[in-house]
Amino acid sequence: MSSMKYIQIDLQNDIAILKINRPEALNAMNLDVIHELTRAIDLISVDQGVKVLIITGAGERSFCAGADISYMVDIDAVTAEKYASSAQSMLNKIEKMEKPVIAAINGFALGGGCELALVCDIRIASDNAKIGQPEVTIGIPPGWGGTQRLLRIVGPAKAKELIFTGKMISAHEAENMGLVNILVTLSDEDKSKIDSNIDQNNDKEKNAALSKILNNRLLERSISLAKEITKNSFNAVKVSKMLINKGMDADIDTGLRLEIYGWALCFAHEDRQKMMSAFLNKSKK
Repeated sequence: MSSMKYIQIDLQNDIAILKINRPEALNAMNLDVIHELTRAIDLISVDQGVKVLIITGAGERSFCAGADISYMVDIDAVTAEKYASSAQSMLNKIEKMEKPVIAAINGFALGGGCELALVCDIRIASDNAKIGQPEVTIGIPPGWGGTQRLLRIVGPAKAKELIFTGKMISAHEAENMGLVNILVTLSDEDKSKIDSNIDQNNDKEKNAALSKILNNRLLERSISLAKEITKNSFNAVKVSKMLINKGMDADIDTGLRLEIYGWALCFAHEDRQKMMSAFLNKSKK
């Protein structure tokens, strides 16, 4: 994994933090980034030591600014189809990964960057994040899953509004419509620390310092949530993720029947016996 140019992976016990590292292009995904992301996801998927994956972007300005427009501007329809297919294939891998995936959205999550966030199970955003599907402003619809996944998360009316207008929305708006699970803001203590250490007239330095602290808080909150998840049975979480994903497009009877099978299968797993016994022993004390 260390040989990758655009992807950094940091392992913290049973949590993997994957960072798209192309800050000079706001972490936009060219073919090389897509290729490396695919490889990284394959490696993390089979690593039994990793229980939760966090995806974020390098720097404070951008989670991922989406597809690489400088590459797309001159390609033909056949090449465009291959580009979107490789991107969708990579994003599908993330969505279908057995491990829970958290998007830590720092800054811009636009176009393909928004679509990357949509395939994650939980989205946590810093309050300076900007999210949107602006593809129609450059003559194309979303092509990496935006028209399908956005409507399943926020409903068709909101999805149409965001996609038809191509507008960017704030992290606060995204939280209000259920697109973002958790919003991370700076505390008064954080702000006063910066105020006391930096000259009040130096706005640029102050904003840079605030962005850095905010980004740290975002990662801390994401890791904290990941730790809450890893305390539970990995098998039960894995089955729950599969049931929710499959149930989204099934009728209620099919979904409920799937749930029974998933539930019953967990009774064959050692986690269940150990954890139930531990719970009973604890309650007797």
